[in-house]
This record gives sequence, C-alpha cells and structure tokens, in this order.
Amino acid sequence: MAFWLTMLVAMLMHSCYKGSKVLASLFAIDLGASAATIGVLYAVYSLFAVVLSFYAGKASDRYGFRLPILIGASGMLVSLLLPYFLPGLPALFASAAVAGTCYIFYVVSIQHLIGALSAAPERTRNYGVFSICIGLTALVGPTVTGFSIDGLGHRETYLLLAAFPALTVVVLVAYPGLMPRAPAHDKPAGERHFLDLFRNAPLRRVLLTTAFLEAGNELFNFLMPIYGNSIGLSASQIGIVMGSFALAVMGVRTVMPALVRRSSEERVFSGSLFVAAAACVAIPLVPGFAPLLAVAFVLGLGAGCCAPLSMVLSYNRAPAGRAGEAIGLRQTVNKTIESTVPALFGALSIALGFVPVYCLGALLLASGGWLMHRDAGHRGEGVSRDL
Repeated sequence: MAFWLTMLVAMLMHSCYKGSKVLASLFAIDLGASAATIGVLYAVYSLFAVVLSFYAGKASDRYGFRLPILIGASGMLVSLLLPYFLPGLPALFASAAVAGTCYIFYVVSIQHLIGALSAAPERTRNYGVFSICIGLTALVGPTVTGFSIDGLGHRETYLLLAAFPALTVVVLVAYPGLMPRAPAHDKPAGERHFLDLFRNAPLRRVLLTTAFLEAGNELFNFLMPIYGNSIGLSASQIGIVMGSFALAVMGVRTVMPALVRRSSEERVFSGSLFVAAAACVAIPLVPGFAPLLAVAFVLGLGAGCCAPLSMVLSYNRAPAGRAGEAIGLRQTVNKTIESTVPALFGALSIALGFVPVYCLGALLLASGGWLMHRDAGHRGEGVSRDL
C-alpha cells in the first residue's frame, strides 16, 4: 500500500513540475520574453537545488519522509499560484525559484523512501517502476499543459496544475500514518559532512558515473533539436525522434529487473552505458530522419536502465543511516550538470561543430561504463578499492 501511494504522489508531483516548466516558457513568450531570458528562467529551477540537495537528504535521514515531501508539495502549490495571482515575468522567476527550492526536498525524499520500502531483492524492480512512472509524467505533464493553455489560457493552467500538489498536501495531512517513518540507525559520533561520503570510494564512483550519464542525457535533450534543425528536419520529425528515445527508455525499464537478476546492477549499468556511447557517436553520422530515429531508439535502450540503477547503487553503497544524504548528493551532481552542461555543449557545437561534441559525450558515457565494468569485475571481492 505504501509503495503504490508513493507512486501516486510521484505521478502527481512530477506531472505538475514538468508541466510547469513548459507552461513557464510559453507564458514567458506570451509576455514578450527573449530566448535568453527564458534560458535564465530555466536555470533558476536548478540554481538553488544544486546547493540544497544534500541538505534535503539530511532532512529525510533525520526527520523521515513525510515532512520533506509535505514541504515539497506545499512549495510547488505556492509556486503555481504566484503567476495566477501576479501574472508577469517577476512572478515567473519567483515561481521558478520557489519550485526548484521546494521540489528538491520532495524528489530526494521520495527516492529515499522507495529504497527504504524495498527489501534488497525488490529494490531494483521498485526503482524501475518508479522510473517508468516518471517517464509517463514526461508525457502527461506537458500534454495536459499544452491542451489546457489552448483551451483555458496560461493563468488558468497554473490553477489547474496547482490541483496536483494540493491533492498531495491533502492526502499527507489527512492521513499522516500512510507514509512510513525513516528506519532507525545509530548516529555516528561527531558532525557529519558531505565530504565523508566522497571518501567512500564505491559511492564516489557511482556519483562520478552519474555525472557522465547526466551529461550524455543533457547532450541529447539540449542538442538534438538544434542538430535536427541543422539537417533539415521539421519540428514534428524532431519531436518524433525524441519520442523514439523516450519510448525506448520506458520499454527497457520494464525488462531491467530481469536483466539484473541474470547478471548484476553493475554489469547492466556498464553495458547500458557502452550501448549509449556507441549510439551517441553515431548520431552526427546519420543525417536522415529514419536512421536518426533508429539511433535515438538505441540510445534510449542504453540510457534507460542507467538512471534507476544509479539510484539503486547510490542507496546500496551509502553508509548506514545516510542513504538520504547519498541520494541528495546524487541530485546535487545531476542539478550541477543540468545547469552547466547545456551552455558548455552549446558553445562547443558553435566553435567545433556537432561531431566533436557528440564524440565527447560518447567518451563520457564510455568512461562511466568502464568504471562500472571495473566494479562488476570485483563484485565478488567487494568494491572498496580506490579511484
């Protein structure tokens, strides 16, 4: 019951968050904002999350899951009501800041909660189910937002999306016992610092691999529309190519638990990254729509398993009582990449062209595959060696 309630909360919160980012950009355009202004607006969503992710993890370790999730849902509700009552660019920036700040408390706690609810044999499956749900929200949130804007208008769509976190708040307040408490652990002596986690070599390698993976994902999401436009694809064709990637991601996650049972998390993670690296190299070498569609699908097959496995390994390799901090640190890595890599890859593509940039992305993905391959080779001996 608790697991499926968690999935319901995740669907509600992720749908409104993804929808709100689409809504913010379209409302900003309607208000006359430039592309540069919209780029800054997007960056604000991740700006405070970079700093607060680790502390959100500490909060879930110390106070349990319900309070941080309630903070996240309440903050999202406030952020969506701001542009409704105060339509204008200042309110959009304030909304993005509040949403990004509060949302990180929700997302770290929900990922921690899934791990805590799962016995070790079920953990990979449950994180896989969670990842499939999140993939579905990438379709539900923007689609509902788009139709609502056309039918109701921008301000009214903010009110519609606000119903999602409002429902979450009502459930958490009305039924406080539905969310389990955080598992009890002996508190280590002395003050705990995030650098302690970086000294954990197995966890450090997972975080480094996560950074390489996120860079590859951002490369595809950010550069594919630009590359597709440069080779003459229409907007609908570019959308289909990106949809092919998303379809493969959701499809491969349905078989991920079976793959892990036949092998291990590290081996599946490593192999998936190598597949993604090969597809990344191929992208600028296939200028036609149909070949690009196929390559994007293969890239999705490779990347699809990686995010849930990164969550599983971050949880499994965290010290006792610090799983929330480890997941928060993983989010810090993700948000840092999200806020820096698109600008870097954009500048490099202008200076060097698409081929070197995609090769760089492939190199990063392959480096992550190599790290996990080393861990897989030493799994029987443990994974405590340094890097």
